[in-house]
Amino acid sequence: MPTRPRALVTVLCAAVLGALLGALLPAATAHAENRTVQGGRLDWGIKSSFQSYVTGPVAKGSFSLTGGAATVGGGGFRFHSAAGGYDGDEGTFRASFSGGVRFLGHGTESGGHQLDLTISSPTVSISGSSGTLHVDVVSRARGTGAVTTSRQVPFASLSLGGIDMRGGGTSVVLDNLPATLTAQGARSFAGYYTAGTALDPVSLSADVQQAAAGRPPNTPEPTSPAPKETSKKKPATEERTELTDGAVDWGVRRTYREYVTGDIAQGRWTLSSGALDGGALYRFPGGEGTFEDGDLTAAFDGTVRFTGGHGLDLRLSAVRVTVENDRGTLYADVRSPDHSARNAPLVTFAAKDLKAEDGLARLTEAPAKLTADGAEAFGGMYPEGTAMDPVSLAVALTDDAGLPALPDLGSTPTPETASPETASPEAATGPSAEPVASTVQDDGGGLPLLPLALAAGLLSALAAVAAFLVRRRRAQPAADTATLQGTSQDTQQSTSQRH
Repeated sequence: MPTRPRALVTVLCAAVLGALLGALLPAATAHAENRTVQGGRLDWGIKSSFQSYVTGPVAKGSFSLTGGAATVGGGGFRFHSAAGGYDGDEGTFRASFSGGVRFLGHGTESGGHQLDLTISSPTVSISGSSGTLHVDVVSRARGTGAVTTSRQVPFASLSLGGIDMRGGGTSVVLDNLPATLTAQGARSFAGYYTAGTALDPVSLSADVQQAAAGRPPNTPEPTSPAPKETSKKKPATEERTELTDGAVDWGVRRTYREYVTGDIAQGRWTLSSGALDGGALYRFPGGEGTFEDGDLTAAFDGTVRFTGGHGLDLRLSAVRVTVENDRGTLYADVRSPDHSARNAPLVTFAAKDLKAEDGLARLTEAPAKLTADGAEAFGGMYPEGTAMDPVSLAVALTDDAGLPALPDLGSTPTPETASPETASPEAATGPSAEPVASTVQDDGGGLPLLPLALAAGLLSALAAVAAFLVRRRRAQPAADTATLQGTSQDTQQSTSQRH
């Protein structure tokens, strides 16, 4: 039977290939699934020279933030709560962000403004080596004063500079993408700039999650209906109620944050002891205390610390809030090189709208003013009565009352996020003004190493068996089939034992 060794080799080849495909196909299938984008931030200054023009001596205007947007660095705006999808095989990415910025300038005698431009809800879509930034725009035309509202205008084109968006990582991080104004963007910009004008670069980071089996990307997880109450609860305002949870949201003061992180102080702020980053504000959670007929006494967790040049080191902790007779006060322990105080009243705010409903007492963006103790805490930088960032407050009076969601900034990107597996050499080593980051790989980002190693071992064993069989076939007489079969089986068994 001269063909028996060849048949045996064929069978072994089929077995090895089957094992290899079985090991690799599950990983490939998982890799090919679309992934959802949930959580993250986009930083973009729109155009720095436009900001300077609006707030300068000509336009004499200002800007305001809407929808939870924040300032970041020396002149950027931070948009939050990324949501969308990412296909790691195709390298396509789309994510929308929340928040907006409104610019006002050239005030009129009637109290209006000739310049009135709002840019909000940026969405980034990427395919291949380029992308587009879409935004919602409300603008007042120069000259005519006609107001135009446009949704998801393709405002700017983005260049990825050779970055390969394919991969299977747990986040997408893109830094300093060059942005160029499109023709549609120029029209929406009320004619202040022409198509092709360079805008401020765009940076973003977004968390990527594995899509659940059987559901398309961006489909919300199914939720079970809320359990029906079996007993009627007493109204929360009928008696003194212990809090089950609570949080106070306060950004201190926007211009103070900009001063700390700007060119003068060149500093930063850090959160600890449970404080959370909401972009334009800090959340102090874990509220404990009591609520009765609109009056509140509550203590919260968390610490925020501002540090920078010129001896800047201010720590605010042990935040506490009281509301009495429709007036609220926010206290904190203060520590700085020049001043320390416990339970210092920092700001006061109107709180007549703090009412209980469905187990939750809530106050949203109450205007706040600095106290005399607060002015001392800030080293005299701001006088008593200065408007500070508004205070938002929510306290739960029942176990099933949920607190308002905090803007989702996603996970903090690592300082060096360029991946040699996905970023081009130019992108990884170029100047900081160029794109330097791409998808961050996780353990599932490429082909699994264990199946590859196993396949390599099996192939080596197969090669050894085949070579041995060929040598034996040449050495033995063709008629001695019994001896040949016995040797082949023995060799196969001993080889499998060795490997």
